[in-house]
Amino acid sequence: MTTFRKFTQMPRKFKNARIIGIDPGYDRLGVAVIEKSLNENKVIFSDCLISNRKETLAERITYLGEEISKIIKKYKPTVLAIEKIFFNENQKTALAVAELRGAIVYEGAKNGVKIFEYTPLEIKVAVTGYGRADKKQMISLIPRLVKLPNKPKRLDDEFDAIATAITCLAREKLSYPHH
Repeated sequence: MTTFRKFTQMPRKFKNARIIGIDPGYDRLGVAVIEKSLNENKVIFSDCLISNRKETLAERITYLGEEISKIIKKYKPTVLAIEKIFFNENQKTALAVAELRGAIVYEGAKNGVKIFEYTPLEIKVAVTGYGRADKKQMISLIPRLVKLPNKPKRLDDEFDAIATAITCLAREKLSYPHH
């Protein structure tokens, strides 16, 4: 005799995973939120935050940290992907960016967001498949990887934030949390 199981509840629906991508800079900070669903990956928010050059570094970091916190609270990402610092000749700039990165990582952790960090090389490989890709190549491939909302103009920092979030999509196994 075959018995049939009666379903007492509907199958679980999946909530979309959200990734906030950050391209850190204390003059211009790129930020993007990508929503990963079963059907598509789409940018639901992106911007370039610009701090006031007349303010002290501490004031600029505070402003940018507060703005990131507001974005995290509004869009509720589960993951924060941030670009690692590439040290060049200007160590003063690199140290200031390191301080900003610390504030951003703190804001993410404080809001319960898991943190992933990627080098510029890892980001280029994830987006283009080539570690020495230039900005033009990166920007041309991004719309093929995620759905972008219509927007008149995006700065490079914004595209870099989108690319950082795409890297997280490509490299991490992000589950869909249940309701």
